[in-house]
Amino acid sequence: MKLLGNIIWLVFGGILTCIEYLVASILMMITIIGIPFGLQTLKLARLALWPFGSTVTDGGNSGGCLSVIMNVIWLIFGGICICLTHLGFGLLLCITIIGIPFGMQHFKMAALALTPFGKNIN
Repeated sequence: MKLLGNIIWLVFGGILTCIEYLVASILMMITIIGIPFGLQTLKLARLALWPFGSTVTDGGNSGGCLSVIMNVIWLIFGGICICLTHLGFGLLLCITIIGIPFGMQHFKMAALALTPFGKNIN
């Protein structure tokens, strides 16, 4: 069932979302300061490519000082917009029964987009 969900996800926008995150990641990694943020968008790209069956877990240092500071910077410079976009798509998809599993994947991506530093994707 997860395989079927991932294939449907890819066909109806997952591949485009992944490409958008990859392009954003490459653009962020042009500067040394942007490398940590580019790595976080790579996490989002990975989750956007294959969300069914993937789980987002806290890393061992998710409450550390550096993770908190980087998450605050992330929120200020775009994390909130990314999170709101995924929340909006999630709510839109949850209108129908068929769309609920896909909406739940957007909610998972919204949670990662809000605070990506210190999180792992399994």
